[in-house]
Amino acid sequence: MRLATIKTSHNETSHNEEAAVRFGDTFLPIQRLNETWHMSLPTTLLALLNDEQSLAALRMRLRQADSAETADLATRGRPISQCDFGPLYRHPRKIWGIGLNYREHASDLHEKSPTEEPASFMKADTTIIGPADTILLPQQSKRVTAEAEIAVVIGRTCHNVSVEEAPEYVAGFTTVIDMTAEDILEKNPRFLTRAKNFDTFFSFGPELVTPDEIPDLHGTKVGTYRNGALHRENTIANMTFLPWFLVAFHSQVMTLLPGDIISTGTPGAVVIRDGDVAECRVDGFLPLQNPVRNSDGGEQA
Repeated sequence: MRLATIKTSHNETSHNEEAAVRFGDTFLPIQRLNETWHMSLPTTLLALLNDEQSLAALRMRLRQADSAETADLATRGRPISQCDFGPLYRHPRKIWGIGLNYREHASDLHEKSPTEEPASFMKADTTIIGPADTILLPQQSKRVTAEAEIAVVIGRTCHNVSVEEAPEYVAGFTTVIDMTAEDILEKNPRFLTRAKNFDTFFSFGPELVTPDEIPDLHGTKVGTYRNGALHRENTIANMTFLPWFLVAFHSQVMTLLPGDIISTGTPGAVVIRDGDVAECRVDGFLPLQNPVRNSDGGEQA
């Protein structure tokens, strides 16, 4: 199952953001599915994740659909090329980020990769933007980097679970671009929270892909791109701490809730400047792209 949030016209000046299901090369809003299937599923993605019974009912109904029904639903959807995607949702309870999770990335920064426990930090929901939204470079920083990542989305309340149990609590995965004001961080590692939490410093979407849609999670490639050119790429297998471990580890720190995000680290951070386009590409996922602009419309301070 592949889910997204798409913007639908409310009036000439505003839009609603609605959950949608992917059928082939189109996305069909869940509200349309409710009308077709006489169901009452939540029509926003975060609400759907928080309603375990509804999410299970949607999954079951999709499995029951035959090829003819699926093809018919695809004709009613909006082509991907015509979709205006929002972030999957705007107010998760928690966003965990993982630093230096690829050994090669740590060497880029002349730092030692953690080997016993992940180096994690938290981000505020005010950092969130969606596909095609603008990353704003803050005036306080002269060096901002963009970091492509694959993120875990929690699907069930999760506390003190084992690595083996972790997959049962995951709704799926998504693409992320995480930003860092690197020069601020270099002044003092205690400035990490500020360096990570400027507005627009966390883009995610356009689609949530359930684990059954990913044939080889550990073999999946994650790549950071700038202006269409590959900066750095690696496979999930080369992470120091793999996704299921990260879920288990952080569930022993605090209770993870549906919609919580664990962004698993980047294969490489690229410096971004006004006029650039930052991009995350992950095998089997729609790409995530964001233009970059100075926050004041002029040169960075």
